[in-house]
Amino acid sequence: MTEATIEEWIISHLNTSPLETRLLMSLAVIMLLWGFRIIALQLIFARIQEPKVRYYWRNAIKYITVISGLVLISTIWIKQIDSLATFFGLLSAGLAIALKDPITNFAGWLFILIRRPFDVGHRVQIGDHSGDVIDIRFFQFTINEIGKWVDADQSTGRIIHIPNGKVFTESQINYNQGFSHIWNEIGVLVTFESNWERAKKLLEEIVGRHCAHFTKEAEGKLLEASKKFMIYYRTLDPIVYTAVKDSGVLLSMRYLCVPNKRRVTEDAIWKDVLKKFSQCNDIDFAYPTQRIYYNYKEGKPDARADKNDR
Repeated sequence: MTEATIEEWIISHLNTSPLETRLLMSLAVIMLLWGFRIIALQLIFARIQEPKVRYYWRNAIKYITVISGLVLISTIWIKQIDSLATFFGLLSAGLAIALKDPITNFAGWLFILIRRPFDVGHRVQIGDHSGDVIDIRFFQFTINEIGKWVDADQSTGRIIHIPNGKVFTESQINYNQGFSHIWNEIGVLVTFESNWERAKKLLEEIVGRHCAHFTKEAEGKLLEASKKFMIYYRTLDPIVYTAVKDSGVLLSMRYLCVPNKRRVTEDAIWKDVLKKFSQCNDIDFAYPTQRIYYNYKEGKPDARADKNDR
């Protein structure tokens, strides 16, 4: 049964005007698509338990119903193909001028879907905003904010809605693309008088014990990522670097971890460091202090000032 036949049947049986008939047909289309959406979602949720897969199916069904509804309702109200083409031509020209930002945001949504600079569940930074992507829609995407007044990239509890058009004007930093791990560093400052070599060995043991499993995970991810990106690291093993600072010897532990485990790993590592150092009589933490240094008595024999300089 064609659209014209349906319209004639409604007019003849319900005694409605052409305008009322089109309104009834539009309402019927909306109700049918709404019913389809509800039934499809129920079937999907009954069969699929994975939240991320559910999210993709829910969005796909939403887009299908919205686009189908726009096309069907347009054909109800615009009878001829030529008129339909003219209508959409005028509409698109008007929208391009009056709705520049929404169109840019919609183009940004298409860019996100096609190019995949980030996905739901990824941790990203867009401009000054950082967080975990929790939703992507036609005109904006939503992140669960991290950082700001909270240390170690943990959630602040705030939700930020960012226009999709920002992907064309702002740099996107993705914590999860590449090989899905990040490098983290923890600096431990010990006094010059401490046995820094012993301290370094202790730190190497601690960071190795806590982070070796991240290295194994990252090796597989890096091999996968190298097929798409030019990513190369000579070594992924945890390492401790040595440097001299104003207040003492700085021992920096550098290791791999997943983005949302940064604070957890720091907490575990610091607990071990505090326990181990408390058992060592020849290791002290350094901090900014003032002292009087008597070079003639305290300096090395060959580096002491001359007695006449006293």
